[in-house]
Amino acid sequence: MKKKRRRLGITAGLFLALVLVSVYFLLQKKAPEPVVSQVSVSPAPAEPPPFKVSREIVKKGQTLSDILSKYDFTRADIHQLTEDIQPVLNMKKIIAGHEMRLYSDVAGKVQSIEYNVDDSRYVVITPQGGYFQASIKEFSFETKISWIGATIEDNPINAVQQRNEQVQLALSMAEIFAWDIDFYTELRKGDSFRMAFEKKFLDGKFSGYGEILATEFICQDKTFQAFRFVYPDTKKADYFDAGGKSLRKEFMKSPLPYARITSRFSYSRLHPIHKVYRAHYGVDYGAPVGYPVRATADGTVTFAGWNGASGRMLRIRHKNSYETMYLHLQQILVKVGDRVSGGQDIGTVGSSGESTGPHLDYRIKQGVSYINPLSQRFSPVEPLRVEFKDAFGREVKKDLVLLNAPLFFYSILYRR
Repeated sequence: MKKKRRRLGITAGLFLALVLVSVYFLLQKKAPEPVVSQVSVSPAPAEPPPFKVSREIVKKGQTLSDILSKYDFTRADIHQLTEDIQPVLNMKKIIAGHEMRLYSDVAGKVQSIEYNVDDSRYVVITPQGGYFQASIKEFSFETKISWIGATIEDNPINAVQQRNEQVQLALSMAEIFAWDIDFYTELRKGDSFRMAFEKKFLDGKFSGYGEILATEFICQDKTFQAFRFVYPDTKKADYFDAGGKSLRKEFMKSPLPYARITSRFSYSRLHPIHKVYRAHYGVDYGAPVGYPVRATADGTVTFAGWNGASGRMLRIRHKNSYETMYLHLQQILVKVGDRVSGGQDIGTVGSSGESTGPHLDYRIKQGVSYINPLSQRFSPVEPLRVEFKDAFGREVKKDLVLLNAPLFFYSILYRR
């Protein structure tokens, strides 16, 4: 029995040793390395290189040929370009100060041209299979609403500039109130104004002013307000007071913004050249040569040319038997038969004819009689259309908030 037990122990020990040895060798054996599929991956196609942009600012007297010849355009190319795009834009006369952008590929060949037409539009010109194609596009401006208010020490221009805004904003405000306020003769120290207006930005940079949305001017303790309203059907815009009366009158207060009066309407004035007393049926405005002269009302040009002692002169016929005259001009910008609008530039200040210095002699007649432009009170024209009274009233409520509320309310309350 003891021998049998001994044999079983030996057999178990041998089996256990065999198992241990097998495990040892299995652990020493390297595991097979995983098989990796070799997949050929092609690199992603490279994006075409961006166009090189060359910027040109048109210089005075420079032509399209002067610019394009620097970019390997032949005379024939330039002639074809101007002819092909003529229905869209006349590029034979480009304007000094405007920017032109030329986009060239890696080989240096121009693939596209952009030219700024004005402050809001540019033209895109591209070659298309042997000819040139052009289209007008508008700049993508970001428009922000801003506010300004000031008390006048000397004039609105300085008041605006002292608040880091530009002269054009003051001139635009003066245009709105030109029918009610003479900005040279009627302003007093202590007068004030405020307005809500649009500022335009392009690529984050200030690019100019948009519309004045609402404005208020206090002149000699009299308050004038103007609210811009766009008719939904015609999209025509105009300015009205809170009651819906148009700010435009039959005639503007002055043919020159911000010009000083050097001689008034009088039935007996010492003539500066002839040294005799005679009637002076106009108002003289002193201004530099070349200063723009505007029509004071809508009308038709009936005379444009030289008129003896009056020098270069314009005569415009208006409604209700009115007639205006503009004397001693340097340049005339309209011709007989032209229809002009109130506020339109029609000429420039000069010293033609019998004149002691650059100025404008401005006169008004009704029928056969001269009237004093400074004392005459003219009636408003074209009041708000009745069917839009309610819509206008809602706009006025929001515009009054614009004039009075902090700026952070604008985005909430202003929707047009």
